[in-house]
Amino acid sequence: VQLVESGGGWVQPGGSLKLSCAASGMIFSIYTMAWYRQAPGKQRELVASIRSGGTTNYADSVKGRFTISRDNAKNTVSLQMNSLKPEDTAVYYCNTVHPANYNNYWGQGTQVTVSS
Repeated sequence: VQLVESGGGWVQPGGSLKLSCAASGMIFSIYTMAWYRQAPGKQRELVASIRSGGTTNYADSVKGRFTISRDNAKNTVSLQMNSLKPEDTAVYYCNTVHPANYNNYWGQGTQVTVSS
């Protein structure tokens, strides 16, 4: 399994960014996909997840601002981030867990910086 993130960068408060994660080496459509983030000095935290059937889950801190989506034809999962705040600054990681053996897979991470 390989996960490759893209789309991070710098944005001013109130701005938007879209992260994408391209997956390979897996039957993408059956996996739950997730985005995590880790800010300096803090633990990695779940931002959003999407099940194979499309059910989504969000951290309270991003509800109403972030949207996770998946394209099973392209083996990609995306995170649309709107109304960004400085506290959203972190390295964002794409993640999945094998549905049978529960092996955890991570992308390399992409930096998101929100500042004026």
